[in-house]
Amino acid sequence: DILLEDWVAPVLDGSPLVDRIISIPRHSNSARARIARDLHRTGYDVVYNLHGGTTATFLARASGAPYRVGFAHYQYARLHNHVAPSPQEIWSRPTLHSVEQQLALIGWTGVPVSDRPPTQLAVTEKAARSVVGRLAAHKIHDAQPIALVHPAAALETKRWATDNFARITEEVALRGLTPVAIVSPQERHILESLVQQSSARVIGLTDLSLPEVTALAARSRLFVGNDSGIAHMAAAVGTPCVVVFGSSNVAHWRPWTASQSEVVHEEMKCQPCHGYFCAEFENPQCILRVPAERVVANCLAQPK
Repeated sequence: DILLEDWVAPVLDGSPLVDRIISIPRHSNSARARIARDLHRTGYDVVYNLHGGTTATFLARASGAPYRVGFAHYQYARLHNHVAPSPQEIWSRPTLHSVEQQLALIGWTGVPVSDRPPTQLAVTEKAARSVVGRLAAHKIHDAQPIALVHPAAALETKRWATDNFARITEEVALRGLTPVAIVSPQERHILESLVQQSSARVIGLTDLSLPEVTALAARSRLFVGNDSGIAHMAAAVGTPCVVVFGSSNVAHWRPWTASQSEVVHEEMKCQPCHGYFCAEFENPQCILRVPAERVVANCLAQPK
């Protein structure tokens, strides 16, 4: 069973690896109390707190599970009755991927994690049908290959210039792939700018659900985009990825996948950083200096 916030819970729809998805609304104390009671009634033997935040720790404690496992560096580590050392100490390595960080807590309790498999997401039939219909509305049918482009990001320090993405759409179009760009409704202006600057025919979608994003990524021959959750979703369905990094820690956040995946970034002394703003330059040079030529080259190197 997995507990996570309701806005992201649908990403696990259809997964054969999950028995039950418990979604919690954000900023709702009544929902937290209700879920706490439900967890306690369920009678879990073990609860792993992989998040470490206040709500996750409260719910782990409220579950009443005999084994409540968390890391020693958590703010309220004392509310767990089995406290693990740091992931770096567990793996005996200073640099870890985020997946390894999560696996460390589970492995510390004796669960075998040495194989460290790639991330996986399932494509639901409903989402797949919806994507077929959405593409057909733009006269894109089953035999037509597409490239999924994600030009948006939550932070400016992770957002590659839109004109660069316009060039990417032109290059993949020359290769025979129809570029399909996705953004959230709040990011529509980014999509409009991309479409305006590209000489290629760019299909834009702004209101996909998370299961639909998964299905669209699985339908795509290539993913090109910023360091974001969408990139990880594309990697989790085995789509070849080219991901542009800015402020983030590449070693910690690069896609964890068995498919061909390339990360393009510029090494700078101030990188990585928190990413909320650039403390060194007027504009975040870590992402702005990534040359389009390198991203194009990586796109062209991906399998057809």
